[in-house]
Amino acid sequence: MDTPTLPDTGQTPATIARNDRSRVLRAFNLSLGFVLLLVAMFALQRSGWDWRPWAVAPLETGGLWGLLGAPLLHGSIEHLGANAVALLILGTLAGSVYPKATLRALPLLWVGSGLGAWLLGDIGTRHLGASGVTHGLMFLVFVLGLLRRDRPAIAASLIGFLFYGSMLITILPHEPGVSWQSHMGGAAAGVIAALLFRNADPKAPRKRYSWEDEEEEQLAQDAAELEPPSPQNVPVLWEPREGRDYVVLQFPPREGQRPRE
Repeated sequence: MDTPTLPDTGQTPATIARNDRSRVLRAFNLSLGFVLLLVAMFALQRSGWDWRPWAVAPLETGGLWGLLGAPLLHGSIEHLGANAVALLILGTLAGSVYPKATLRALPLLWVGSGLGAWLLGDIGTRHLGASGVTHGLMFLVFVLGLLRRDRPAIAASLIGFLFYGSMLITILPHEPGVSWQSHMGGAAAGVIAALLFRNADPKAPRKRYSWEDEEEEQLAQDAAELEPPSPQNVPVLWEPREGRDYVVLQFPPREGQRPRE
């Protein structure tokens, strides 16, 4: 059986596995911390605090404050629960595979989701919730998988699409009372962030299999066998007679053709 071998990076497989677990745990803890912040903000909303100035009010100058505060606010416990689960899954996925790109992309996702609601929303409405950020994370992971195409990137893209592939549809109007505008803004920001930060994280070393080495050795041997010899090593099959540097070959004349004299 062929066994994979890692390129010599100075790290043992145990060290690499430990670093991978550490990245996943760190990304999960950060995502969980953000979810707990959302829970605290929801409790503050329930206490009677006037949250409306911090929601996005489309095309109103005062509504621009929602670009900062809207992702922290939620309209119901169901709304909060749906976004909390998505943040835990997508935040852990993006933060563990692309820690640098995710950290740089978050401001774009945050502002982009609110900007989409502010530009496209109906006047007189209020937009709030972290669903625009979750859509941004999903599109970030999905597009990075298409751009980078290494094993971790493809795996993360497939996992994200498996759980939240429906977000490709929810960026369009589909249900009254759901801010598809913030979804679209977050998704657009996720695509832009993927294009900008696709090389922020180094690619993982590709596993190499023993059959690849054997194949390369066989190709090298075949190339050596097919290489023509140098002119000095080519045997001489004919030499002209002394005093003549050419040879005239006599052919019988064709029918009806007179022989040359």
